[in-house]
Amino acid sequence: MFRNQYDSDVTVWSPQGRLHQVEYAMEAVKLGSAVVALKNKTHAAIVALKRAPNELSAYQKKIIPVDDHIGFSFSGLLADARILSKYMRSECSSHKFAHGEDLPVNRLMTKVGNRMQLCTQRYDKRPYGVGLLVAGYDDNGPHIYQTCPSANYTDCKAMAIGSRSQSARTYLERNLEAFKETTLEELLKHGMRALRDTLPNDVNLTSKNVSIAVVGKGQLFEIFNEEKTQAHLLLIEGEERRAPVPSSDSASSGSQPPQDGPGAPPSDAVPAVAMETE
Repeated sequence: MFRNQYDSDVTVWSPQGRLHQVEYAMEAVKLGSAVVALKNKTHAAIVALKRAPNELSAYQKKIIPVDDHIGFSFSGLLADARILSKYMRSECSSHKFAHGEDLPVNRLMTKVGNRMQLCTQRYDKRPYGVGLLVAGYDDNGPHIYQTCPSANYTDCKAMAIGSRSQSARTYLERNLEAFKETTLEELLKHGMRALRDTLPNDVNLTSKNVSIAVVGKGQLFEIFNEEKTQAHLLLIEGEERRAPVPSSDSASSGSQPPQDGPGAPPSDAVPAVAMETE
């Protein structure tokens, strides 16, 4: 693995004002499988692409429930996502026990952001190598939040993360105005179309490699089973696929990490990540 003198510690700043360890963690997010999240006036939905490590194994779980009103999908390291899910569940259950009501989504995201920020300030820790798309519903309506290893979190109308996700974001941007007034069924169709744009032309969405979850008004957080997922996939079967947009998120396997110093190249190279991502 290529190294430079400024990437051995998460608390070391490079002369260009960068934290390389945080950037490496963000590259792990870009290497994970794509996730799309979007919302209308009453519901928030997640559509995620699942991967199988090899032909002998099952597809990995991609959407994690947190509470009755919130759940998330992720791109990056599954182990880090499990740690964050445990923390989020603990915070939700503690708040419900103390106050007798569900924890507001924005307050939970503040707690998650603070926890992720600690790992970018202490030399004995490393940043979480995972990005989250959180879908939730509370008194203020449906919410979609995105987090990244730098501990930034954003309230979004729609978002896509992961490998080749630029194609999905392009679709979401073009159809953003239609999401607010659409029905839940149409919302899911938009999510599946956006996710389909991240795939190569010879790969199709199936009930095996797609996971769908919804939450909203009068709707507890629910992850669809294969039968229900297949029924929704049939709604977009036969539609013409858009030409994929070249993605700037996909990192090449032979790329090198950014270098600082007198001999540094003029542009930032993409660091390689040596751990398997989901």
